[in-house]
Amino acid sequence: MSTSSPEAVKKLLENMQADLRSLSMECKKKFPPVKEAAESGIVKIKTIAARNTDILSALKENSSEVVQPFLMGCGTKEPKITQLCLAAIQRLMSHEVVSEAAAGNIINMLWQLMENGLEELKLLQTVLVLLTTNTIVHDEVLSKAIVLCFRLHFTKDNITNNTAAATVRQVVTVVFERMVAEDQKFKGLTEEPPAVQGNSNRRSVSTLRPSAKDAYMLFQDLCQLVNADAPYWLVGMTEMTRTFGLELLESVLNDFPEVFLQHQEFSFLLKERVCPLVIKLFSPNIKFRQGSSGGGSASSPAPVEKPYFPICMRLLRVVSVLIKHFYSLLVTECEIFLSLLVKFLDGEKPQWLRAVAVESVHRLCVQPHLLRSFCQSYDMKQHSTKVFRDIVNALGSFIQSLFILPSAGNTSSTSTPAGGSVSGSQGSGQGGPGAAGPGGGLTTQAAFEYRGTWIPLMTVSVQGSAKATYLEMLDKVEPPSIPEGYAMSVAFSALLDLVRGITTMIERELSKQEQEAAVREEAEPVGPQEPMAHEVWEEMVNACWCGLLAALSLLLDASTDETATENILKAELSMASLCGRLCLVTPRDAFITAICKASLPPHYALTILSSNTANLSNKVYSIQGQSVQMVSPSSESHQQVVAVGQPLTTQPQGTVVLTAKNIQCMRTLLNLAHCHGAYLGTSWQLVLATLQHLVWILGLKPAVGGVLKPGRAVEGPSTVLTTAVMTDLPVISNILSRLFESSQYLDDVSLHHLINALCSLSMEAMEMAYGNNKEPSLFAVAKLLETGLVNMDRIEILWRPLTAHLLEKVCQHPNARMREWGAEAITSLIKAGLSFKHEPPLSQNQRLQLLLLNPLKELSNVLHADIRQKQLECVLQILQNQGDSLGPGWPLVLGVIGAIRNDQGESLIRTAFQCLQLVVTDFLPTMPCMCLQIVVDVAGSFGLQNQELNISLTSIGLLWNISDYFFQRGEAITEELEREEAVLLKQAQDKGEPLNRPFHPAPPFDCLWLCLYAKLGELCVDPRPAVRKSAGQTMFSTIAAHGTLLQPPTWNIVVWKVLFHLLDCVRKSSTTADKEKIESGGGNILIHHSRDTAEKQWAETWVLTLAGVARIFNTRRYLLQQLGDFFKAWEVLLDHIQSAALSKNNEVSLAALKSFQEILQLVTPIKDTDKPDSLTMDVPPVLMESLQGSGPGRPLVRSDSLAERLAQRYGAQPSLPPPGEELDDSALWWSAWNTWYRIGTECTRPPSCGTDKLVFVPSQPFLTALIQIFPALYQHIAGGFSMEDLKKLGVILHGAVSVPISSDSSPFILPSYTEAVLTSLQEAVLTALDVLQKAICVGSENLQVMYPAIFEQLLLFVEFSCKPPQYGKMETKHVANAKYNQAEWVALNYVPFAERSLEVVVDLYHKTACHKAVINEKVLQNIIKTLRIPLGLKYACPAESTWKLAVSSLLKVLSIGLPVARQQASSGKFDTMWPELANAFEDFLFTKSSPPDNLSIQEFQRNEAVDVEVVQLISTEILPFANFIPKEFVGRIMSMLNKGSIHSQSSSFTEAEMDIRMREEFSKVCFETLLQFSFSNKASTPQEGYISRMALSVLLQRAQDVLRRYVEDERLSGRCPLPRSANMQQVTEIIFVLKAISTLMDSLKKTQPENVDGNVWAQVIALYPTLVECITCSSPEVSSALKDALGPFKDFMQPPVSKVQNGES
Repeated sequence: MSTSSPEAVKKLLENMQADLRSLSMECKKKFPPVKEAAESGIVKIKTIAARNTDILSALKENSSEVVQPFLMGCGTKEPKITQLCLAAIQRLMSHEVVSEAAAGNIINMLWQLMENGLEELKLLQTVLVLLTTNTIVHDEVLSKAIVLCFRLHFTKDNITNNTAAATVRQVVTVVFERMVAEDQKFKGLTEEPPAVQGNSNRRSVSTLRPSAKDAYMLFQDLCQLVNADAPYWLVGMTEMTRTFGLELLESVLNDFPEVFLQHQEFSFLLKERVCPLVIKLFSPNIKFRQGSSGGGSASSPAPVEKPYFPICMRLLRVVSVLIKHFYSLLVTECEIFLSLLVKFLDGEKPQWLRAVAVESVHRLCVQPHLLRSFCQSYDMKQHSTKVFRDIVNALGSFIQSLFILPSAGNTSSTSTPAGGSVSGSQGSGQGGPGAAGPGGGLTTQAAFEYRGTWIPLMTVSVQGSAKATYLEMLDKVEPPSIPEGYAMSVAFSALLDLVRGITTMIERELSKQEQEAAVREEAEPVGPQEPMAHEVWEEMVNACWCGLLAALSLLLDASTDETATENILKAELSMASLCGRLCLVTPRDAFITAICKASLPPHYALTILSSNTANLSNKVYSIQGQSVQMVSPSSESHQQVVAVGQPLTTQPQGTVVLTAKNIQCMRTLLNLAHCHGAYLGTSWQLVLATLQHLVWILGLKPAVGGVLKPGRAVEGPSTVLTTAVMTDLPVISNILSRLFESSQYLDDVSLHHLINALCSLSMEAMEMAYGNNKEPSLFAVAKLLETGLVNMDRIEILWRPLTAHLLEKVCQHPNARMREWGAEAITSLIKAGLSFKHEPPLSQNQRLQLLLLNPLKELSNVLHADIRQKQLECVLQILQNQGDSLGPGWPLVLGVIGAIRNDQGESLIRTAFQCLQLVVTDFLPTMPCMCLQIVVDVAGSFGLQNQELNISLTSIGLLWNISDYFFQRGEAITEELEREEAVLLKQAQDKGEPLNRPFHPAPPFDCLWLCLYAKLGELCVDPRPAVRKSAGQTMFSTIAAHGTLLQPPTWNIVVWKVLFHLLDCVRKSSTTADKEKIESGGGNILIHHSRDTAEKQWAETWVLTLAGVARIFNTRRYLLQQLGDFFKAWEVLLDHIQSAALSKNNEVSLAALKSFQEILQLVTPIKDTDKPDSLTMDVPPVLMESLQGSGPGRPLVRSDSLAERLAQRYGAQPSLPPPGEELDDSALWWSAWNTWYRIGTECTRPPSCGTDKLVFVPSQPFLTALIQIFPALYQHIAGGFSMEDLKKLGVILHGAVSVPISSDSSPFILPSYTEAVLTSLQEAVLTALDVLQKAICVGSENLQVMYPAIFEQLLLFVEFSCKPPQYGKMETKHVANAKYNQAEWVALNYVPFAERSLEVVVDLYHKTACHKAVINEKVLQNIIKTLRIPLGLKYACPAESTWKLAVSSLLKVLSIGLPVARQQASSGKFDTMWPELANAFEDFLFTKSSPPDNLSIQEFQRNEAVDVEVVQLISTEILPFANFIPKEFVGRIMSMLNKGSIHSQSSSFTEAEMDIRMREEFSKVCFETLLQFSFSNKASTPQEGYISRMALSVLLQRAQDVLRRYVEDERLSGRCPLPRSANMQQVTEIIFVLKAISTLMDSLKKTQPENVDGNVWAQVIALYPTLVECITCSSPEVSSALKDALGPFKDFMQPPVSKVQNGES
């Protein structure tokens, strides 16, 4: 409830009355005046209450009277009364009902009480209430009240003392608060600025208002008192202490700074009084140097006044306040203070002084704005102390000194080793927070340790606030004992706060400035005020960085506590970042170097760091000056070792140890790079080099995408990692990745710095990896990759430096692992680049796409196979993922696929080929048509590589697929190519150059085909036979299937440039091929003997090629004939066929003939009018409307053929011949005939000398094929086939048949000797003649003159049966007696052939016997002459069938020919034939050859029957017509018959067979014929009769002789018989004679008697006695024959009655 509310007033009145009543009661006895005054007071109060509405103001007006009784009460000095009165007075005061006068009275009364030493505490309370409840007390009254409090402060009573001190403080505060309130009240009013007071008017300052004046006077006196001078205003002060005065000064300055800043009077006081005072009081501290004895409390012998702790500490507090609040007023003074402060940190000052000084410095360090002001006011001014720098350096030196000097405040002056108890004795026995018990070395207490000096670390203040310990020890008089580590801890906090404050402030301002700049840039150009702020920041950093770095590095080295380390690192990090932001390169690099060094193991040789340290400025302090070993062995015990690994150096150097602190530093480094990468610039090099080494030592290895994962190097002692670090590794790996991921937020310049740093790092790593196969460091490469991947959106700016480095350096490196990663990086980047969603997309940004793909192409220049492998795998993936969108990148990609060389391994080629297969199967439609030619080239190059045969073969298959694609998409491709062509043509014209493309004049689509054919052509002459074969087949199939799409003029190129060119090459290669035997086809593949030399393999190629070309000529004849030079082409083709046919290889020669046959089956194209319904292949496909010349198994695509539409496009309809005009082919056929003749003569010409082993003899199939060509050829040339041509033919046929067979092939060609089979060659020869003969038969008259020639030819063949032909001088063995392995050449069995020829002769003669030519040319005579040979040989013939056939043929021919001969007898054309015939009969019937021994009786009888047939022919066809036949001939016949009738048997028969073997039947027939013609009355001439008579008498005479000789022999031998053989022969003879006699008797019986000469009879009868004489013979055979002979004689027994009768009998 407020003091002015009615209830409160009422209560007040009641209380006052109650107080007065109590007073009156108390004083009733002793002090009656007081009692009276009290009672009148009651009345007075009641009156006031009754009369006034505003009771309080009324009370105030009358307050002097109201208070009076109470004052009197106090005057009684009675404690009880005094207390009562003071309480009442306080109540009045608290209701503010005390006037100024009353207040004066009260103060005076209180003064008296004070002087009497009464109720001191109540007094103080009352003063306080009086001064705090109102502002009525001023000037002297106020000063008296204040003095009163001061006086009470110096009483002997402790409680009073303290209470008074507190009251003084409060009162002083009240005075200043009043002034502030007063200023507040007058704030709005304008006031004349007071004249500046130059003088030091000590009494008053007239310009100030009342409260201000009080404050001024009070402050001025406080200064006087501290300075031990008399006060001007506080009259009545008896004593005063400096400490209290300084405390009061400090509190005023601290609590009311605005008073001093706003009022010049006060500012003046500050400058003129306070500062000099402080400086004066400081003097003992400045001059004092701590003696070497160093005892803190020992008296120093120095004459200098000793520093006094209480004063010194309070002075420092004042200084802190002055600096903090009035720095701007007291620039010079502050400079002095700060310099002093720095001096107090000196090592020679007492320990406590250093402690409080460092606390003061800490207070400054938490005020960055203040620090900035220092920098601006001093460091940036010329000729001024560099205060800010000195502060920082002093802090640094202070920290260093703590490590170097033994702790000066302690008695233990030597450092304790880490293991022992730490600072066991402390100065005044006080166990500070740093004291550790026994074995303190093992404690986990946070501490710093350096070179054996161990300093504990305490928590001294919350970060960012400087809470001091010793500056607050206001009650201590003696200097306190400073625990070990306290000063260090404060200094450490101060350092950290300093860094934190500066960096936070500057960075905040920087960001603000940057934002403003951004806003301004949008609005207007930049203002001019910026550089100023920047200069200050730069100066601040430049001033402090050296000191900070020195201190922080030392602390970092010494720190054994993770948190402390973290804080130090944070400080270094933020400084590095700040320097980076301010572009201060040297300090930035210095801080980063420090972190880097701390991350690595001690003494780690890293050039980049050591060189950097050397470049740092020389402002390094004492501790840095010595070459200090950064981590001494003693301190290592305080570091937990977490990893042991290998250093990354060229020479292996054992292992290095990483501690937890190293890892911590590494994390800071990562953090720095991650968060402040943009400001690192060139220091990226430092950071990355260090990270690389750490990553190496920790054994992190790059994985996919460049991320580093824990992995292990193969060689060297492997890394040892503790579990602590194992759990950290993934985190570190993760941060490393994030670090490079965050590169996407860097600006372009920073990004370039990063890339450059990585590149140079990579260069170093590469240099180290040279010359040894140690595992290289892949850090840089992996991170280049990672950086590229995350910066895909702006890849253009970093692509060139990135890829150039990877390509030129890394991928070429001799170390495989290095290379592998280079390739991995570059391919991953390319893949990522292509799959990244660029803006605009790649399809619209060709330049970027080509830029991305270019490195892929460049990789082709690298010779290392592993790199190419990676490159190709990349291509494969690109195709699989981006194949559809490559567009203009195709030539490049195809170039990469095609960049294969034979010296690359199979696997490379295989991978490249996979890519190509993918392209051909999936991407042909998506690529620009211009690239199709490249695809063809690439596929071709795979065909030509010689590493992997299967790939070559498959690539040929791909070429077929490509051709298929061309065919299917022909129209689209044509259109696109023509568009392109138009553009290119225009460009070429603009440049004035001709268009440069292969096969130029042909249309572009045709050129594509020509490129394909040309490629296949190259493959057709590949060194490997399988490739040649496959390519040949493919090429010809393609031309066959899709050739229709070509324009007619293009065919010209196909024929001359592709086909004939190919034939030339193949012919050349075949003829020069090696004849050496190839042992095996690699591995265990056996090669068939028909392919075991290069020559044989080439032969196959030649065969294929020739066949293919011939087929094209056959199927595309119509098209080709329209070309102007078809005849020339035909001649060339024939020439090729000829050279192939004459090649020494059977396979080739045979195939050549097959091709020859093929081109001869051509038909003349039919006219469109009479085209049959079913179109055959012979119809040129161009004419086909409904059918497409489709490839193997291809469906018909469209009804209107592509070829036609292409033809229309080029406006070249193939011109059909006008109706009725056939193309004149005869020239072609005659050319073919000439070729055939040349081949025939060449190949059948026998070798000149037979000695040469290597004679080439054409094979049978070849000759057969050659001859088989003739009938087909003949059809076309029959019209002009002349006799001369026939002769040529004959020569060839004869030659062909004469050729022997090589012994090894004879079993397959020759029939076994017993089979009468013709070889196919012989068949062919006969067929050829047959064709001719038939043609002659139906041909014109003048053709028939050729008959005799045909006969002649056939008869030649007939002779072969007995006289096989000779082939040159070659020795041939007869097949029958040839052991196959002995004879090289085997003559054929010509018998069947000769016999067949003979049959043909007979047959032909049958038809043509009457032809003039046949008669004129004496054909019959020739036939007989030829037959005479086998007939004469008879049993000596090679084959028995021959003579038999000869006989039957002779009989047939004669049966036809003899009548003709008889007709022509007069003409004499047959005159020469008769003697031939006679000879033939004679040779046959009386052959010189004896029958073979094993001839069976049945056989013999059959043979005899043949002889008999001949004799019968003579008797039927010749002898009856004797008058038309020359006499000599008849005579010869007769003598032959005679000879036959008495022919003697052969001697080789057994007795049993004898009667059969005697050819009795033959003799009988001869005899009968002879007799028939002898006794025939038809004998026209006496000569004839004479012949027969003569014959008879000869016969009879001979019989007589034989019989006589036999009888004689029988008689002589008597009982001793003749030797068996002689006897045998004689018996045979006698039997024969006896048989002849009986035959003659029979004949005579049958003959007309008149025909028999009388002489004959006489001779016959004369035989009788001789016969009788033979009866005695012993041989039963003779006896039997004798019986037969004697029997007929019965007819002679009766004498003849007459001649006639005799004849009849």
